Amino acid sequence: MATAPRRVGAESSATRALILSAAETVMREEGYAATSTRRVAKQAGLKPSLVHYYFPTTDDLLLAVFRKGAEESDAWLDEALASPDPLRALWKLLTDTSRTELALETMALANHRKAIRAEIAAHSERMRARQVEAFTRVLGGKLAGPEACPPAALSLILAGIGRALIMEGAFGVESGHAEAKGYVERMIERMMAPAKG
Repeated sequence: MATAPRRVGAESSATRALILSAAETVMREEGYAATSTRRVAKQAGLKPSLVHYYFPTTDDLLLAVFRKGAEESDAWLDEALASPDPLRALWKLLTDTSRTELALETMALANHRKAIRAEIAAHSERMRARQVEAFTRVLGGKLAGPEACPPAALSLILAGIGRALIMEGAFGVESGHAEAKGYVERMIERMMAPAKG
């Protein structure tokens, strides 16, 4: 005898949004390993059974937290890439520390949860493709020649340096940070300078 599919709460529900917000708070303040149904319910002022109604498993909850953050990142990326100065706007976004704790916990989570790791990888590939398209559009002919930085490499360089600055900064490491920031900002300045000739 087949069982009926389990009913899950609506994605547009205010209660679901409250649960996700509570889960983000727990992840930031106590780490992803503490983000249990019971702990999130307590943070939200709800019963654990209500959290289970919206998220049948802890992985469902953690994946939803990542997807919410990914949607926010997509919106910020859209804004940066649509700005009159997309390279500088993207660099500012990639070095923004307002979501450091959540980003670090998400990376740690990905080491232990394959489904979430796959989701993060797919999202990162989509973001990189969008950046490459924007860099190609904005930089055009400046991407030619032996010294030019290919758009995919530029995307990785900006993301990698930005991530290193954020991760190391979270641990209080600052050696070389000012120099790296200065180098990237000078590189962007050169890339965005009007072509000579």
